Amino acid sequence: MKGAIKIVTIGGGSSYTPELMEGFIKRYEDLPIKEIWLVDIEDGKEKVEIVGALAQRMWDASPYDVKVYTTLDRREALKDADFVTTQFRVGLLDARIKDERIPSLYGMLGQETNGAGGMFKAFRTIPVIGQIIEDMRELCPDAWLINFTNPSGMVTEAVIKHFGWKKCIGLCNVPTIAMMAEPKLLGKDISQLNYRYAGINHFHWHKVFDENGNDMTPILIDHINEKGGGTPANIYQAEFPLELLHSMNMVPCGYHRYYYMKQAMLEHAIEEFNEGGTRAEQMKQVEHELFEIYKNAELHEKPEQLGKRGGAYYSDAACESIRAIYANKKIHMVVSTQNNGAISCLDDDSIVEVSSIISATGAQPMAFGKLPSAEKGWLQMMKAMEECTIEAALTGDYGKALEAFVLNPLVENNENTTKVLDELLVAHAKYLPQFKEKIEELKAKGVHSTDPVVMDLMEHGH
Repeated sequence: MKGAIKIVTIGGGSSYTPELMEGFIKRYEDLPIKEIWLVDIEDGKEKVEIVGALAQRMWDASPYDVKVYTTLDRREALKDADFVTTQFRVGLLDARIKDERIPSLYGMLGQETNGAGGMFKAFRTIPVIGQIIEDMRELCPDAWLINFTNPSGMVTEAVIKHFGWKKCIGLCNVPTIAMMAEPKLLGKDISQLNYRYAGINHFHWHKVFDENGNDMTPILIDHINEKGGGTPANIYQAEFPLELLHSMNMVPCGYHRYYYMKQAMLEHAIEEFNEGGTRAEQMKQVEHELFEIYKNAELHEKPEQLGKRGGAYYSDAACESIRAIYANKKIHMVVSTQNNGAISCLDDDSIVEVSSIISATGAQPMAFGKLPSAEKGWLQMMKAMEECTIEAALTGDYGKALEAFVLNPLVENNENTTKVLDELLVAHAKYLPQFKEKIEELKAKGVHSTDPVVMDLMEHGH
């Protein structure tokens, strides 16, 4: 891979795109980009034009000559791309609102990447990523795919294991946020610490050692419930029971709160739902405000308000992984990649989120060692749930979707389980062609959501 680089971003109209531009500008000396293509769909036309104009102003304010193109034609953009990044949301934020509201009505967690909502995001997204891979096979067969479309682990597993695109890395901002916050708690610089991560996306643990090989994990566990302890802004900070964490001697990621303190997290989510709507509805307002800021023709840098969104540093991780591949940097990053023995209790072809060395050959996972029994059990169950979800997304098999629901600890397995599954299927009919037959059957039986917000979205064709 020599000379000027072409980068394509699918979902280019995202509010995160300015962070992506900032990351590329910062790394230009190692990553000589010539052109960036921001791709979106008709529904995102206005946003991609606004953010594309801001992206061009950001480059024009830099010392570098880079051209930003915006298009609704994915195939035009993909021709001869070197790197393709994916940050799209099928159904936009309105789909996320349904994912969060419908389970909440039945006393279940409504969350973007976990529980019923996360599985439905996978059902909508995996077929679309398959179409993107088809285009890439024809138009840019040597390109690297850097995925940070959620649920990142399942989407990455579909890309590598089912669609056969091996040049793919999945990213998440959660490890990045932890590794930015934790060194300060230890009075160290990140360069003095050795991190070891093991698990799957939004369900991983890590250990930390200092420059002398001393285990710093117990110290971090004692700080985990403090503000600034490495939990992402979008996760309610219910208190972890420290005895549990000291027993495993591993630092769980922020999303483990949904599993270890399920009741407290559920109560908070339902309280939030009753008071001010779901997080998706709040994000819709934040996003509207961001795009008003982006329209300012004088603005030529990433605005600080972008930090309010829960996905801060996703884009920075994407830029860093691209730089590491292009410039053969051989650096440590935590990414979703093929297991290949890194976690002994999972299949070699499973996609795991682990410490890896990133170089021109992609991600080389680092072996973690044996997981304690409890964590091994959790991980195997969660991976089984992911595998069922992916199979249902690919086949439209209702029974397999129900099996994924029953496996997921955040879906209450009771008389409401099928109600939530059925109502979500009908609510998302537009984006679930693989389930078309089942959805028609459910509609004929009169299945629909009684939630006024969801009904309003359906009425207006969303």
